[in-house]
Amino acid sequence: MRRHSAVVVFYGIRCCQTKKNKKTLKTLPARYKVEFEWLKEIDSLALCNVQLHLEQAYKNYFRKLKNGESAFPKFHSKHSKQSYTTNNINNSIRIENGLLKLPKIGFVKTIFHREVSGKIKSATISKTPDGKYYVSILTEQENDRVLQKTDKQVGIDLGLTHFATLSSGEKIENPKHYRRYEEKLKFLQRAISRKQKGGRNRNKARIKLAKHHQKIANARNDFLHNLSTKLIRENQIICLETLNVQNMQKNHHLAKSISDASWSKFVNMLEYKAQIYGREIRKADTFFPSSKTCSYCGHKLTKLELKTREWKCQNCNTLHDRDLNASVNILNRCNSGDSLVIPPALADVAQEAPASSGWGS
Repeated sequence: MRRHSAVVVFYGIRCCQTKKNKKTLKTLPARYKVEFEWLKEIDSLALCNVQLHLEQAYKNYFRKLKNGESAFPKFHSKHSKQSYTTNNINNSIRIENGLLKLPKIGFVKTIFHREVSGKIKSATISKTPDGKYYVSILTEQENDRVLQKTDKQVGIDLGLTHFATLSSGEKIENPKHYRRYEEKLKFLQRAISRKQKGGRNRNKARIKLAKHHQKIANARNDFLHNLSTKLIRENQIICLETLNVQNMQKNHHLAKSISDASWSKFVNMLEYKAQIYGREIRKADTFFPSSKTCSYCGHKLTKLELKTREWKCQNCNTLHDRDLNASVNILNRCNSGDSLVIPPALADVAQEAPASSGWGS
């Protein structure tokens, strides 16, 4: 199969995009159930969702190919997180007596961390590497969570020493979840290396390591959800800087710490929660020199090293805390009109936190 071909075959499902009308011709998965008997054991809507995901992956690939980017779809590893999505047809997904009904599976014992309200549209069942199963239920309901408007607004400077510095002067400590458990991870990884490949003891060691990684992810998500919800509830307008995290991670001295901080995930949480709760997100442009511009007189330094945490303005002699000065500049920049504004919206948000997460959103 040539890399830039418009016809692809993937798991026996053929998708072809014609050049004239740009329409996609589909071969439904039901056609292959005669040849592959095991496909009959799987929910038909789950197969259709896989086909839709495949189609979207190739659409994204050809779209990015025009822009000179390369994002050819890859096979998912069976050793990482696994999941599938199925739709609710004729009440095939429902909750009865504390049990969850799933197509082709039946009733499953489930721990619900919140009451499921609204009309159930679909369910995504996922299995994490540590062997635990989760379900995320998508429902349709009226948005009655719009908060009362307030006059408060805040600028946020994201960093590594402090996770976030607010223009109000408050500094949020960086919990550094990965760094805290790094030595334990090294110990568990070495334990796997000593085990024979394919053995039961190696699989037990792998599960221990996966549970520890999941513990770190849960702690990080809990911190990000709590902080983002707090900021959304307290402020009407939240001002951020536009960060190109992918390029920042090319600095190998800081890449691990930047990944541990999860700035992109935090910004994503603020954006979708702002849409739900009726708040507004504003972003300063990427190349705005927020750290080396005096927030008092506007004087700009020619150079400011990363290790310099405080500096004195040569024009007005004001002593600045680097991060606090940056957060104030971000707030002023966003209010000047030269910023990307993400207005509040009451539409459905695909990035909503899954129902199985257990965090307030």
